[in-house]
Amino acid sequence: MDQDVLLGVTTTVTQADLPYLREAGRLGEYAVVYRVSRNQLGGGFGDQDKHPFAWGVLVYVDAQLGRVHSARGAGREWNSLDRLERWLRDQGFWYWWTRNDLEPLGANGATEEDEEDTPSLGPLPPGDLLPPGPSGGFDGAD
Repeated sequence: MDQDVLLGVTTTVTQADLPYLREAGRLGEYAVVYRVSRNQLGGGFGDQDKHPFAWGVLVYVDAQLGRVHSARGAGREWNSLDRLERWLRDQGFWYWWTRNDLEPLGANGATEEDEEDTPSLGPLPPGDLLPPGPSGGFDGAD
């Protein structure tokens, strides 16, 4: 079954839509960065066998979870969390969740104890769950 269906993704949003949606108050306060199977080649990581995964972004629009797509209609993908972090900040996101359901635990030094506490793949919760800060958004000063 498709990963986006399992996560509850119901719509798509292009990068160009984000400023308008934020200004109109329709864009959620946080994004979800999640591991995806790569569809795009290139970016210095052209060997699909060595680097089968990339990072995708989900955002809430009108309380619906949507995947960020390029203007050409393909899901945006990043191979570097550092570059993705800069992109998220450029888009006005100051915090986000990170989720990796595709790579097995232990591949990056996780132990069997970590596996017991890790939830299984399931839909993301609706809307923004973090309480707003004094300025109306989460700013870490609460």
